Amino acid sequence: MQIKALVFDVFGTVVDWRTSITRQVKVFADEHGVAGDWAAFADRWREGYTSGMAEINAGKGAWKNVDDIHRARLDILLGEFDLPNVPEPEIAQLNRAWHRLDPWPDSVSGLSRLKSKFVIATLSNGNVSLLVAMAKFAKLPWDCVLSSELAGRYKPDHAVYRYAASILDLPSEQVMMVAAHSFDLVAAREAGLRTAFVARPNEYGDPALADTPAAGTFDLHARNFNDLASQLSCL
Repeated sequence: MQIKALVFDVFGTVVDWRTSITRQVKVFADEHGVAGDWAAFADRWREGYTSGMAEINAGKGAWKNVDDIHRARLDILLGEFDLPNVPEPEIAQLNRAWHRLDPWPDSVSGLSRLKSKFVIATLSNGNVSLLVAMAKFAKLPWDCVLSSELAGRYKPDHAVYRYAASILDLPSEQVMMVAAHSFDLVAAREAGLRTAFVARPNEYGDPALADTPAAGTFDLHARNFNDLASQLSCL
């Protein structure tokens, strides 16, 4: 493989969205004296992200960036979890919880090793402003921030992966998609990219719910980013 650049899914692959969102929602709820299952709240919020993007790719609505998709879902969940009549500035701040996600323990060190040999970039459905804020918060050492927003479609549309290769001025086969989700990697492979699966067994809290493709499904399979860096002969 003559890989020149690695592009990364972010939510779940680079950052631990579920633990981070659960913690921030609990702080918010505690401030308003409301008890609840905030891990379930995080899961339901994530579901809205997925369904919202699918509707846009299917042509069922005008373009919305991920911040707007998250906000539409949040407005529904506040009522479902008995958090009504919250002042607008507080709701807006809570919606930006997705800008403040903690990296997995190996993310910064592993990305830094990979960066020593390759161009590393996001290739996330998150909007650019969200990804930049997250990188600042989590100290993620990206060379550049690429987003589905720039391609005008959401992953797993093949146009997103081809856009990433073109904007990096590389043939698709010299770009490797790194993700913890098989659907993302299957689409990237169909678009001509190389693929690396990185296991994130705790993404959904229960390892039984994690994505576990069979060995050999993708070009590389790694336990974490440092393992991936070692497989790619990074110092």
